[in-house]
Amino acid sequence: MDIWQHLEQQITRVTGNSFRIHNNQSVGGGCINPAFKVTDNGQSYFIKTNKARYAYMFEAEAEALREMAASETVRVPEPVCYGEYGDQCYVVMEHLELGGSPDMRGFARQLAEMHRVTADRFGWHIDNTIGATPQPNACSDDWIEFWREQRLGFQLETAARNGYGGELQRLGERLQADMQALFVNHDPQPSMLHGDLWGGNYGALHDGTPVIFDPALYYGDREADLAMTTLFGGFGGQFYAAYNEAWPLDQGYEVRKTFYNIYHIINHLNMFGGGYHGQAINMIESVLSEL
Repeated sequence: MDIWQHLEQQITRVTGNSFRIHNNQSVGGGCINPAFKVTDNGQSYFIKTNKARYAYMFEAEAEALREMAASETVRVPEPVCYGEYGDQCYVVMEHLELGGSPDMRGFARQLAEMHRVTADRFGWHIDNTIGATPQPNACSDDWIEFWREQRLGFQLETAARNGYGGELQRLGERLQADMQALFVNHDPQPSMLHGDLWGGNYGALHDGTPVIFDPALYYGDREADLAMTTLFGGFGGQFYAAYNEAWPLDQGYEVRKTFYNIYHIINHLNMFGGGYHGQAINMIESVLSEL
């Protein structure tokens, strides 16, 4: 039995509906995981696969999608099952036909409602990944400490192991030491965050319903989600105006926006190298100049 026969059995078992793959189509699934649309005569599913050692990544993704769906805010694909077979792992979720023009104002309001879903502590009960990089989520009562150690500090340590020492580490350590100044007038609550909310991780159904996917979920400062939406193109003026109407941002967000995005730029440096090194240094210098 190959993995596709195994998946037929698993989908049939979990859904209670007989499923036999009549068409298996490779589709765009990002740069990390091979992705497929599988169909029989009346059902379609979206499947991602990878080597078995990445099974934890798919477990965390499925659990995140379930938690986000339970918030009844922004639409997400429903996870069906995940697991391992042989030397491969997989996650199966409903296949959503995307390609519509998203209602960006509605998207912003829904995201604000998702951010109003809160937890008792920062972090999450599962470690996950941000792209291909591990993302630790050990729960904490202290947001500044959480970000210092598990976000900025973790990426800096990874960068050092990847050979990016020197100025990046020196500036990063200064930022870690002084970052509390960014929170004098800002006291974030542990909001439900998508965690990896850039333009490649949202779309829309044909009726315009916004959909988000590929989460790196944890509970943290909602500004961290908003900040990432501004990387790699941004979500447009209507989105930001509607979000600020639904839940106004605190004074100082513009500087914290750059601060939070340093995490993602250093992560891109760790994954892809290249020009992200200079960009990370410039962003850290910019934030330090405001402290």
